Amino acid sequence: MPTVLITGATSGLGRHVAFELVRSGYVVLAHGRDRARTDRLVGELRAEGGEAHGFVADLASLAQVRRLGEEVAAAHPRLEVLVNNAGVGSGARGAGREVSADGHELRLAVNYLAPVALTRALLPTLRASAPSRVVNVGSVGQEPVDFGDPELTRGYSGVSAYCRSKFALAAHTFALAEELTGSGVAVNVLHPATYMDTAMVREAGVTPWSTVADGAAGVLALATQELGTGGYFDGTSPSRAHGETYDRDVWKRLAAVTDQLLGS
Repeated sequence: MPTVLITGATSGLGRHVAFELVRSGYVVLAHGRDRARTDRLVGELRAEGGEAHGFVADLASLAQVRRLGEEVAAAHPRLEVLVNNAGVGSGARGAGREVSADGHELRLAVNYLAPVALTRALLPTLRASAPSRVVNVGSVGQEPVDFGDPELTRGYSGVSAYCRSKFALAAHTFALAEELTGSGVAVNVLHPATYMDTAMVREAGVTPWSTVADGAAGVLALATQELGTGGYFDGTSPSRAHGETYDRDVWKRLAAVTDQLLGS
């Protein structure tokens, strides 16, 4: 049975994907930020007749992200799929700039730095488990990173912060996919669906347009099917991300900023 780690699995899209995969025979490693909610989810998944295990970490802390990677790798030497799903939305309208436990702008930290750090921590396991897949849950909302102010300390906007974090995630996906060519590890990014019925969307004051089931279709396709690597998908359809996410100079500048912010 293949094993999948899903971050942000206790609600919304991640929860729906967890149930679909455990019903399909996957061993589901469910990540959550809250111990009680994570344990409850694991119990519900096991009630479906499948195998599930819970892992708890606050992805706003890079130390906890790295610990999560270490714990997963130690407990599960085979990992066929990593779904980087957890994220922070644009926030309530008019909300101010927030920072992570490490002092980084919160959306950049959770939506970008955390999946990068977690993927790096689990790459040896993913390589050893090849063919394997990394599915990055992005967004059609993408805005180029200002490399002169990557943490958006000037003219802060929650929407811009969110869109910049998702731009960075897409660009990183394409660079990593190229780096891993021939390794058997496929890396793709997708916009699952527009304004799904999630707490993130409701917090932003937006009326949902689609369901989490709508968004899950693309995630499940990338998690379970051979769909190449280095791709961007709108739902289940191959699409194109922001043009600058394919720029190799952007990749290099982003890598340098990323290593600096991660302290690596």
